[in-house]
Amino acid sequence: MDKLLTMSKKELTRMEIMQRIEERGMKQKEAAAALKVTERHVRRLMQAYRQSGAGGLVSRRRGKPSNNQLKEEVKKGAIDLIYRNYADFGPTLAHEKLTEQHGLKLSRETVRQLMITEGQWKPKKSKKLVVHQMRERRACYGELVQVDGSPHAWFEERGGVCNLLVFIDDATGRLMELYFTPGETTFSYFAATERYLAHHGKPAAFYCDRNSIFKVNIKNALTGSGMTQYGRAMKDLDIEIICANTPQAKGRVERAIQILQDRLVKEMRLRNISNIEAANEYVAEFMADYNARFAVEPKSRHNMHRSVGPLENLARIFTVQEQRILSKNLTLQYKNVIYQIQTSRPSYTMRKASVTVCEDSQGQIGILYKGQLLEYTIYQKQERQAEVISSKAIDEKLKKTHKPGKNHPWRRYGHRVSGQAIPKNAQYDQTASSD
Repeated sequence: MDKLLTMSKKELTRMEIMQRIEERGMKQKEAAAALKVTERHVRRLMQAYRQSGAGGLVSRRRGKPSNNQLKEEVKKGAIDLIYRNYADFGPTLAHEKLTEQHGLKLSRETVRQLMITEGQWKPKKSKKLVVHQMRERRACYGELVQVDGSPHAWFEERGGVCNLLVFIDDATGRLMELYFTPGETTFSYFAATERYLAHHGKPAAFYCDRNSIFKVNIKNALTGSGMTQYGRAMKDLDIEIICANTPQAKGRVERAIQILQDRLVKEMRLRNISNIEAANEYVAEFMADYNARFAVEPKSRHNMHRSVGPLENLARIFTVQEQRILSKNLTLQYKNVIYQIQTSRPSYTMRKASVTVCEDSQGQIGILYKGQLLEYTIYQKQERQAEVISSKAIDEKLKKTHKPGKNHPWRRYGHRVSGQAIPKNAQYDQTASSD
């Protein structure tokens, strides 16, 4: 009874070529080129075919376990570590931790298959392809820095929801600055930008969304300068602000935030970081590891960061600034408080002058006139106190106020007593006219 053989497409092709060689229809050199093997290997295949027929071309390893398969004890150890420490990690991050922290030399795909087999990772379905126009990376480091904020449960159940401000270089994909803050406010972006400038210098431009911190979104606004406080500060520093129309336009920072919401959250969990202060101390270590893994080399070696100039007072630039006009008595009002300017020069020289009120993150107020700080006092309405008058005014001050008589026409004309109209010529009796 003939034996049934199972052959692959590659083995069938080999059998056809061996038959042609046997029938003198093909030379061994031509067969080697067709099979992409050496002539010596063709002679081995021909010898096996002549001795055992088609069965000699079938792999003898079929149906047997691979010699390179993972040992059961290694597989079991990896699964135990994943269950114990990395249950909700993705395959890539779990592979990194198993390699770096536990010395397991497994491939990323092996870890992925183990997690799929154990039900700890579900393969993602391919999403519907949405085509967006590609934008090439900028050529120079510091030419364009993408900026965005992300409210998220960064400390999971160990702490409340806070915001992470992310600065990423467009040319290299490097994380430039990470800053945790309770809320996404103008002052929080001031603080994050100040840290950025201290570490790297001034970039050519920031690329951000249309948040009201970066852009005035009221069309045809009748008041204001048309620029936000953050925009004014960046203009003072000669840093251009570019606003994207869509999230996809600043896709690099958006994708980086997705990675951070996975990796950074888990790294802080392993280190038991549960507050903003500890997180801001750790981010420098995280950024160094992230950039070593994911950053790329820029097309140009030119660094477009500039140093902060000696005349650029960051403490003053990173304040909320509003314009006010001084009154005739040199006062101004800001947030329901009246400030009185103190000056030794004649007051008429500063009447109707335009001044700038600067408020820092601590609520401290500074008033600038032509770039110089003015001294001021806070005006508070005081209770009436003893009044200093001349001796000639004493009699006038002590004179009692005259009261019209009970029968004075002023009391009768057009007035009512107890809700009843009083005739013009009527006389008050003693009871009705009592005050």
